[in-house]
Amino acid sequence: MAAIGSATAGFSSLCPSSSSPRALPGRRVLKTLAMAPKKKVNRFDDGWAKQWYGQGIFTEGSEEVAVDVFKKLEKRKVLSNVEKAGLLSKAEELGFTLSSIEKLGVFSKAEELGLLSLLEKAASFSPSALASVSLPLFIAAVGVVVLIPDDSAALVAVQAVLAAALAAGAAGSFVAAVLLGGLQESD
Repeated sequence: MAAIGSATAGFSSLCPSSSSPRALPGRRVLKTLAMAPKKKVNRFDDGWAKQWYGQGIFTEGSEEVAVDVFKKLEKRKVLSNVEKAGLLSKAEELGFTLSSIEKLGVFSKAEELGLLSLLEKAASFSPSALASVSLPLFIAAVGVVVLIPDDSAALVAVQAVLAAALAAGAAGSFVAAVLLGGLQESD
């Protein structure tokens, strides 16, 4: 009984005093505090209709993030870090110079193909969705190794090529998700 009394005494110290104008004499008023996360977003799908086979899935905890890739790269000082690391001089030693890029017309080709807008769309993709792709790819790589028999050299080669491609896709999607998450994080 003493434990209950001490617990209510500790709780009552969190409550406002009975001198507040809304409180009745001899009664204490409890405060209601919102405990929701700051970035929780509920989206409603207008095109969804209840069907016999399932229930609606609404995404929670995600935000539509508009990311300006070039501003993020500018804030993180990527070009000056490339300069400090000496990557440009190393590329020049390998024969890869700005004039060779100009001769090849890389930037105009990228503009014609719309690669910059594709980069901007890719930067707004959800990193968690991209990371969730890596697990099925990894499981598929393991499945290829387990399910394809080792009876001939051709099957072993097929097994190795498929497993390597799936494992590289899994690793690539996971690394891309980490990088994209770092790009999208709020400053």
